[in-house]
Amino acid sequence: MFSSRNRPTEAYSKVGLETGIDIANPHRLILMLFDGAILSLASAGQAMKEKKIEEKGKQISSAIGIISSGLQSSVDPDVGGELSERLIALYDYMCQRLLFANLHNDLAAIEEVSSLLGEIRSAWQEIATHPAVVSGNKVAA
Repeated sequence: MFSSRNRPTEAYSKVGLETGIDIANPHRLILMLFDGAILSLASAGQAMKEKKIEEKGKQISSAIGIISSGLQSSVDPDVGGELSERLIALYDYMCQRLLFANLHNDLAAIEEVSSLLGEIRSAWQEIATHPAVVSGNKVAA
């Protein structure tokens, strides 16, 4: 029935993620993207330490996808102006650093991007109580 029959925790996590997505507001979805990218980078770092090249590449690719297709594409330059442009450039920088990390087995680059994502995530979480977010009005990601 489940493709992850031998991995019940993986199946449980998937159900939890799908349920979370179903009930999340747009602000919470962005937080989930940050969490996913940070988790992928932690897994990539562990795989790098264990010399699991295929897993490292898979996890870095996952993080790049989340950053570029999720976080970066959610930024609205019409709402955020210069701040949005800088955020887009920062996401682009992160993707370049992760490509470098993958090619050169550079754990420091993975840790750098993870730290940057953590800082932005913290700021994003802080604005969760902002009246525009609470009322559902548009705020630049």
